[in-house]
Amino acid sequence: MSVIKNYVAQHEQRMLDELFDLLRYPSVSADPKYKADVLKTADFVAKKLIEAGADNVEVCQTAGYPIVYGEKIIDANKPTVLVYGHYDVQPPDPLELWETPPFEPTIRDGKIFARGACDDKGQFYMHVKAFELMMQTDGLPCNIKFMIEGEEEVGSDNLGDFVKQNKNRLKADVILISDTAMISMEHPSLETGLRGLSYLEVEVTGPNRDLHSGVYGGAVANPATILAKMIASLHDENNRIAIPGFYDDVIDLSSAERDALNSAPYDDAEYKADLGVNELWGEKGYSTFERTGTRPTLEVNGIWGGYIGEGAKTVLPSKASAKISMRLVPNQGSAKITKLFTDYFLSIAPATVKVKVTPHHGGEPVVTPTDSIAYKAAQQAIAESFGKEPIPTRGGGSIPIVALFEAELGIKTVLMGFGLDSDNLHSPNEKYDIANYFKGIETIPLFFKHFADLSK
Repeated sequence: MSVIKNYVAQHEQRMLDELFDLLRYPSVSADPKYKADVLKTADFVAKKLIEAGADNVEVCQTAGYPIVYGEKIIDANKPTVLVYGHYDVQPPDPLELWETPPFEPTIRDGKIFARGACDDKGQFYMHVKAFELMMQTDGLPCNIKFMIEGEEEVGSDNLGDFVKQNKNRLKADVILISDTAMISMEHPSLETGLRGLSYLEVEVTGPNRDLHSGVYGGAVANPATILAKMIASLHDENNRIAIPGFYDDVIDLSSAERDALNSAPYDDAEYKADLGVNELWGEKGYSTFERTGTRPTLEVNGIWGGYIGEGAKTVLPSKASAKISMRLVPNQGSAKITKLFTDYFLSIAPATVKVKVTPHHGGEPVVTPTDSIAYKAAQQAIAESFGKEPIPTRGGGSIPIVALFEAELGIKTVLMGFGLDSDNLHSPNEKYDIANYFKGIETIPLFFKHFADLSK
């Protein structure tokens, strides 16, 4: 451990400067205007893998944005770790809510503020620097492969084809991902599962044009009002999702599993204060930890229609739309849930409007085994680095490709993230603690050491 800490101390500023260089690229995969920047980011990642010591580095073209691949095979008889991450980021909007520009990384109170600081540039770059550290100190204890993609934030549409076409190249014993969070630096944790996702857009259309609300109001159905009513009906009085059949495949946790999950440190008042809310909301009968990690949800991610500019414009809008995401738990399937939602939403539409549902992307929920050699290696690495055993938790977010990797490559995943739930992922003022960044660089080599030892 002293060798690791000494190397990090000697190269701390350079490692931070390199991360800042990476964060300055506005690699927004959802907006075509950033295309050139996304491609430059891929080239930057490839360059840094080469500098760190990787072989066979390639910016692999896809039908969308490229996937950066690199490897270091020290011995074909040793185990292989496949590191996955993504270099694309969420759009920075709304820009006016950022305290400092999203693509000009800034340090405040020991935290790096920038889009992608935690999700996922800061986290995947820890692996690049940990790889460099191992190469420059005690050497790699096992083989390593990198697969860093540029479309995670838009559904990883082309990753599946790449994986299917490169099964031999991607052959490994475990996949290691740092795109998740832990409870805190004082209470390190390992995520043992992720929720799946069904993401759709709905559109409600009324009259064939926007109408004068004085002339036509009260005589023609307002699509914005109808959409609001339809969305409101998607939850019942206990905040359960009201779509028929939605919970049919949900596997409830046992009492022992619920007790273990709820034993994690949690302060209700602190949680509310951090979010600036007076009360919490959710499915009746479940704790906050259960609601955010083990129960399915349905959320409106955006809603619009009519005039939303400055001043007044009294119109009855022709259309109103919303984007809706559903987080799914083990045994639920994204295709089935998408169909259930679509059928139900169309069925509750009144005859006064026309409704269209457009699926965007989805992913399957996963549970990672806690009795595997890889998971035990992660446990030991965190225990050695933090000085305490990690707490097993369930992640509320979705990484759809985890299920894809298991299906196509037959490989299980270890989710060893160093972010925090308070890091403002997908929000203005995204951040990543400098301490977490370097703690990751220190801990990852320990995972490789313990994984190699346990695999003997």
